Amino acid sequence: MVNTSLELSINTLKQYTLTMIERCEDAVDKAVDCMVRKDLEGSKKVIEEDDEIDTLREYIRDRSIELIALKQPMAKDLRYVYALGNIAIELERIGDYAVNIALETLKIGEEPYIKALIDIPKMAKECKDMLSQVKLALENEDEQLCYKIAAQDDRIDDLYVQIHIDCLEIMNQNPATVNQGVRLLFVGRYLERIGDHITNVCEKLIYAIKGDMVEIG
Repeated sequence: MVNTSLELSINTLKQYTLTMIERCEDAVDKAVDCMVRKDLEGSKKVIEEDDEIDTLREYIRDRSIELIALKQPMAKDLRYVYALGNIAIELERIGDYAVNIALETLKIGEEPYIKALIDIPKMAKECKDMLSQVKLALENEDEQLCYKIAAQDDRIDDLYVQIHIDCLEIMNQNPATVNQGVRLLFVGRYLERIGDHITNVCEKLIYAIKGDMVEIG
């Protein structure tokens, strides 16, 4: 007999996770957009809105524990509850990195950029696309899509390498650019880490769907 109550509870947990993915996608988008436009007030708003992501993470964590303790799910249901609880942790970290980007924007302030912001927006676009695809993978329980999403992380890594090369070259030529150059490197690193956390989400989704513990990349 199907445990309808458990099924409804897991579906509710999924919906909250999907909402959290959307909030993270929005946070990354806003953080980098505000950086490009030097929108300091917008950056402050990104920081404030992170509270909603934290609240979602707490809700998913608490409901996951409750489901395991009270409903005693088995097999795939147990994997899903466990995976969603862990996915929420990865998503919270993504939200934190968006906040970090906003903080670096505030520290740079109105100072002109030492280089055109080309690769940072490209990295953000890749992260946003990965998050959007993760949402589809969760909705459709698409294991193969998870592998495709994780493969996109290589593009983010390549862009980060380019940012690293460009910033070091500029800083070597002009020591006065070191302070901002380091901040731009931090932003690149935050986006690179976001890509890693999205890959971790994909691994956990594959576990939920198929029961396979995989390490991608």
